[in-house]
Amino acid sequence: MSYESLPGIKLFDLTGKAAIITGGSKGLGLAMAAGLASAGANVMLVNRTAADGARAAEELSATYGVKAISFSADICNREQTEAMAQKALDEFGRIDILINSAGINIRGAIDEVTPDDFQKVMDVNVNGTWLCCRAVTSAMKKSGSGKIINLASTLGLVGLANRTPYTASKGAVVQMTRALGLELAPFNINVNAICPGPFLTEMNIPIADSDEAKNFIVGATALARWGELKEIQGAALFLASGASNYMVGSMVTVDGGWTAK
Repeated sequence: MSYESLPGIKLFDLTGKAAIITGGSKGLGLAMAAGLASAGANVMLVNRTAADGARAAEELSATYGVKAISFSADICNREQTEAMAQKALDEFGRIDILINSAGINIRGAIDEVTPDDFQKVMDVNVNGTWLCCRAVTSAMKKSGSGKIINLASTLGLVGLANRTPYTASKGAVVQMTRALGLELAPFNINVNAICPGPFLTEMNIPIADSDEAKNFIVGATALARWGELKEIQGAALFLASGASNYMVGSMVTVDGGWTAK
């Protein structure tokens, strides 16, 4: 068997590629954007706050020498997600990668969480992800290739008390990823998901020192600690690059061994 066709050291090279990262101005989104930029990708950070996005984009551009821009949008709004995709095409001339990192979490017992709370989580985590996937599909089909990376969660694979909105939304993202992966595979578009475990993001800071976090979250991981933001970069780079060309509808867990226990 010949392996001459493998690109070797250039396997993870994203030079000249264009990536959209929602929720890209902070947390896991910014960490993944930095990972892609370090491999040569031009990036567009999508977020609600223009100032935060502009600062993050400027830092990425200065650090990695790529073109980095920001775009302010509500991912729950169809017109704004379509404008997002058009902006990327106008700036880069292409869309190669979409990372759907924007998301929210509202915790609480089911009789304490309101129906509006539940719907808000579903709107952002599920509807927003779907709309962003929809917005880039035509451009990716036209180019004959693409990488869509959804941010699911280990809580889309296993349960945790007092998390019904979040677990329901991330379970939906898991199934959306599988279904869309099958739908877009004939167009050479790979759709996969990352399932992060307990990373110490801004979303998790409020519970970082709680007994629940110590006993049932961090205490449940094999590594017995929170994940560092930079530790999500390898999975994102892998799924965004040619290294994952034979992957469709896969869930890549980055959870310190939580779901292995």
